[in-house]
Amino acid sequence: MHPLMVSIPSFRSEDNALERGYTVFKIEVLMCGRQHTVEKRYSEFHTLHKALKKITKVPEIPSKHVRNWIPKVLEQRRHGLELYLQTIIMENEVLPKIFLDFLNIRHFPSLPKTESCGSFDTESDESSKLSHQPALLFLRDPYVLPDNHDTFPNVVIEGVIHGMFYPDLQPR
Repeated sequence: MHPLMVSIPSFRSEDNALERGYTVFKIEVLMCGRQHTVEKRYSEFHTLHKALKKITKVPEIPSKHVRNWIPKVLEQRRHGLELYLQTIIMENEVLPKIFLDFLNIRHFPSLPKTESCGSFDTESDESSKLSHQPALLFLRDPYVLPDNHDTFPNVVIEGVIHGMFYPDLQPR
């Protein structure tokens, strides 16, 4: 299973007073069990295609010039664009950032695409090391019993020492 799956289940026509009517394609993006929807015009697909051609091998994109008002042709374009996106995912080991931006994906797993999301098998020794400073600091050795003159004994230290080293020691 790939960590990223896309489909274009539908499209709709938009009419705008400022420009000629156009078609909007609804892209469903499923990544690691989370789904979101992105709507894109064909012109945005075409811009993506031109940008991707500069950096990687891309499949053919459906023709730019079609009669937008014929439903059968629009359905063929929808299917062609869906296949286009799916082919990019299948043919690229590392997906280009511009492609992820197009799909509104901000955090893409760094696992190879053949791994499942959230897999613990690929964790390396480097990734398991702490990347932050310790949050606990001792001013003295915590394994030494506190002095008798402490007014407020450290219950946690006494409990740990009692449990681990002195099972016969009675708490104060």
